[in-house]
Amino acid sequence: MAVDLSQLVKAYDVRGVVPDQWDEPLAELFGAAFVDVVGARAIVTGHDMRPSSPGLSRAFARGAAARGADVVEIGLCSTDQLYYASGALDLPGAMFTASHNPAQYNGIKMCRAGAAPVGQDTGLAEIRALVEGWAETGGIPEIAEKQGSITQRETLEDYAAYLRSLVDLTSIRPLKVVVDAGNGMGGHTVPTVLGGLPLDVVPMYFELDGTFPNHEANPLDPANIVDLQKRVREEGADIGLAFDGDADRCFVVDERGEPVSPSAITALVASRELAKHGGEGVVIHNLITSWSVPEVVKECGGTPVRTRVGHSFIKAEMAKSGAIFGGEHSAHYYFRDFWNADTGMLAALHVLAALGGQQGTLSELVAQYDRYAASGEINSTVDDQAGRLAALKETYQGREGVTLDELDGLTVTAADWWFNVRPSNTEPLLRLNAEARDEPTVARVRDEVLGIIRG
Repeated sequence: MAVDLSQLVKAYDVRGVVPDQWDEPLAELFGAAFVDVVGARAIVTGHDMRPSSPGLSRAFARGAAARGADVVEIGLCSTDQLYYASGALDLPGAMFTASHNPAQYNGIKMCRAGAAPVGQDTGLAEIRALVEGWAETGGIPEIAEKQGSITQRETLEDYAAYLRSLVDLTSIRPLKVVVDAGNGMGGHTVPTVLGGLPLDVVPMYFELDGTFPNHEANPLDPANIVDLQKRVREEGADIGLAFDGDADRCFVVDERGEPVSPSAITALVASRELAKHGGEGVVIHNLITSWSVPEVVKECGGTPVRTRVGHSFIKAEMAKSGAIFGGEHSAHYYFRDFWNADTGMLAALHVLAALGGQQGTLSELVAQYDRYAASGEINSTVDDQAGRLAALKETYQGREGVTLDELDGLTVTAADWWFNVRPSNTEPLLRLNAEARDEPTVARVRDEVLGIIRG
């Protein structure tokens, strides 16, 4: 029978409901197909704390071994810990996680050796085609003469040591840090990475639990950082950190319990990375990060490069330009020193080092990097994405002092404001981000644009 994986295989990864959309037999086919497409003799795998993750991960390993590849299993890990293993061991990797999605979901993030991404244009489409074909004919067509081995390896200590070799925290002043792991993989990695440093760590929801009993492990939604904000204020802490389910993204809360914009974190880390590299280097930012980011990069002697939204675009541009750092509005942070991969933990270490290296508060420190008023991302459900974008283009085209570009959706820029509207790839949504020099202006622009989008 025909098998259609279009709902399961996304632009950058595999993700769906277990067992309705995929299960262990399908995971085994993905393991075999992955080995074929990336041409691997050995691979590394890891998984998060979801109940279905160990079984899916082991099935994938069986499929890979059946095609003759040796499999190194690193077991429970964060996504950036898997990227570390892929980079340090120079092996293609597969991480079993559905990041911040609800408990019934699971997925696979795949990479080539050195943590190079596997997406639709870089192997994922071929993997899908093989799996669909094999699923129709009843399984992996040929078992290798010599089956691969499956072995286990610990990498947590090495991962932590590597991160700490990139940012020196030994001489910072003592800080009180509240960390909300959201019952995700931060509960596994944070104690080892931050242990032994001059930090008083207050843990929240460190128990690994893939059913997410306290709140969704998605700090991008303001509802999910309320507990952290309250605890930071109660503890009189210097800073709060929140990680998503697979702990590759990190969100920051200041000493007042106020969220720090990921754009401000991007600018702060960019200034530190540029200082480390002698004030020279390319820094990537997507087109909906704040104006502050390219301004700070230029002030520090660097070259800002603007890209589309999405980690495959950022990573491709990082590799092409030799960029030292990249940041996104969604709190993904990419480092040349980390195989161009994203790691929220390394960004967190930079923020802790910057905060602990001076006497001021975090809100005072980030004020220099947070210069504009922003709308945040506002989603609108629309039937006709193209029609609404065309209406916006017609409205703003030809206005004096206004420029338009279509790198990703529609960006409209004036002297003291800009906005971007881009369609979701997976839902009938348009996403608006706007920024201006002051709050009244951003409110006016936001309301005008939403009026056109929502008709």
